[in-house]
Amino acid sequence: MKTKLTVILFFLVVTLSAQQHDYNTKKSFIAEGYDVTAYFSNRAVKGNSKFIATHDGVKYKFANQQNLEKFKSNPEKYIPQYGGYCAYAVAVNSEKVDINPKTFEVRDGKLYLFYNAWGINTLDKWIEEDAQKLQAEADANWQKIKIKK
Repeated sequence: MKTKLTVILFFLVVTLSAQQHDYNTKKSFIAEGYDVTAYFSNRAVKGNSKFIATHDGVKYKFANQQNLEKFKSNPEKYIPQYGGYCAYAVAVNSEKVDINPKTFEVRDGKLYLFYNAWGINTLDKWIEEDAQKLQAEADANWQKIKIKK
């Protein structure tokens, strides 16, 4: 009986943790399983299922052990802004939109991910329409929408 209760409490804590911090975990991982540390070297690299970490109840994949250790030493540095949703959609429409993990920008030491499909590349729009202004709008909008499903 005690074991059952422990298992139930564990799953409850993990579920509540993920709900408190709204993350885009399409394909069960942040950034669709791409290595969030690699973005800071200006590369979009798929993570390897041999190198996985969990932070804030969310799973991350890494290309190698070195990147996994880099993340573990400072996870807050590598977490994508706006929970890994499209930065442009958060700024312009106050919406949580999935991303293309190959479409990203690292600006001022922070990772931003974008939607890029069907001829719409929101990273291009982000840059063309004044990224700094859109970043401020996204910051404000994210505070309003991050818990709303």
